[in-house]
Amino acid sequence: MSLIVFPAIDLKAGQVVRLAEGDMDRATVYGDDPAAQALAFAQAGAGHLHVVDLDGSFAGHAVNADAVERIVEVFPGHVQLGGGIRNRTAVEHWFDLGVSRVVIGTAALKDPDFVKAAARDFPGGIVVAVDARDGFVATDGWAEKSDMPVADLARRFEDAGVAALLFTDVGRDGLLKGCNIDATVDLARQTDIPVIASGGVAGIADIRILSLHAEEGIEGVITGRALYDGRLDLKTALAIAAAAA
Repeated sequence: MSLIVFPAIDLKAGQVVRLAEGDMDRATVYGDDPAAQALAFAQAGAGHLHVVDLDGSFAGHAVNADAVERIVEVFPGHVQLGGGIRNRTAVEHWFDLGVSRVVIGTAALKDPDFVKAAARDFPGGIVVAVDARDGFVATDGWAEKSDMPVADLARRFEDAGVAALLFTDVGRDGLLKGCNIDATVDLARQTDIPVIASGGVAGIADIRILSLHAEEGIEGVITGRALYDGRLDLKTALAIAAAAA
């Protein structure tokens, strides 16, 4: 089983950015042409892309829809999209436009029946975001911390047919501190649902270590700032991930 490397494109006001700890006021702009960035990742060999409408995460609906549509048009692989997807209409809209998977976070905590129904009707298409702050689920663009432990949210969807759990340690996201591998692997061991690691990837060491845990249920890893800052070479990361098969 090989590890999937998901280069990340986070969108704010139509620009490619990375946040520090999910704070919209701590955004670094890396470009103003998201579609061109998607093409660059494809040319480096990426077959999967993780796109987040950051403004949408706070607004509760799509804000950077035009940028997302351009990315889907030009990227030849699979696009996984999150950010403000909180109802059936939004889910159907993005699948109709060619998105391969949609990531649902806040609604997974607040409206689990909607998520379970979507997972049933779109097999392999729904990813549940398990965003953690101090071990508890964070919601509403990571701005709020709930009283639900991460593992409890994961178990809620154990038999629902979701494609994967996207686990992010919010306290590490965008800080290049290294992925919280222990917590990620621990979650994978507690559920039968594949887990995608996210938050804090600092370099190739994170990819190597996560690859060693692929057989334990780690499906993939999302990386953003390390790629944009030149600390992680995408071609090398993809090669190491593929070698885990």
